[in-house]
Amino acid sequence: MSAVSEKAKKSLERVGLTSYETRAYAALLRSGGGLGAAALSKESGVPYSKVYEVLGTLAYKGWVGSDRSRPARYFAKSPSTGLEATKQRMDSEFAESSGAVLSELLPLYEGSGTSERPDIWFLSGTPNIAAKILEMVESCRSEVLIAVPRAGEALVRQALPKLRQLRERGVGVTVLTSDKMDRDALAALSRVVSSVRVRAGLFGGGIIADRRHVVILLGTEMSEASSSAGTVAIWADHPGLAVFARDYFEYLIKDAGEA
Repeated sequence: MSAVSEKAKKSLERVGLTSYETRAYAALLRSGGGLGAAALSKESGVPYSKVYEVLGTLAYKGWVGSDRSRPARYFAKSPSTGLEATKQRMDSEFAESSGAVLSELLPLYEGSGTSERPDIWFLSGTPNIAAKILEMVESCRSEVLIAVPRAGEALVRQALPKLRQLRERGVGVTVLTSDKMDRDALAALSRVVSSVRVRAGLFGGGIIADRRHVVILLGTEMSEASSSAGTVAIWADHPGLAVFARDYFEYLIKDAGEA
């Protein structure tokens, strides 16, 4: 097995594995049949003084197991098993922390007499809207949903390099567009995003990033023929609106066909 890529290392770090834990887990994967603590230290580069601590935390997190031999031999569990164990633990910890935070702080918020002020802005002009969309995309880490009508073909072509970068970063990108979209534009999209779906009668457009950031296009659509002054959009950094927009996107895509 080859060395773990930087992309995989960063992904493991995001789900809670330290550098030593990643090195130890990778060494166990390479060994196939398992390793003792001393051999694992030599193979992974984890100091022997740290190896038992690292193995203990990996076992707690669900990534490694051991046999009953003396001395014990350690083996790597499936990455799927490790990820699922991590997800369950993080979900449990999040639920416990959420309960503690809400039980203590929500009454303080409700008793303060203040109301939530969502960050919602109106944007005018194609350059301003495009700049905000690019800003959203730059910071996106997991998912982008895009609805673009036929009039947005020019915008799609301009966005192809950025969409390709998202794919290389492991971000899932789903595009819903009109069945009247130019076939060459559809083919170009299909090469750089996770999924392209087409739907008849798609008139509006927008983008949802990481289930939080939303741009909804209003009025004149973004195209080469559009007047910059006539292009208007809503941008919001609000989970509630993003959930509503995402649900509507899923409703539209149910009846959409493959590109």
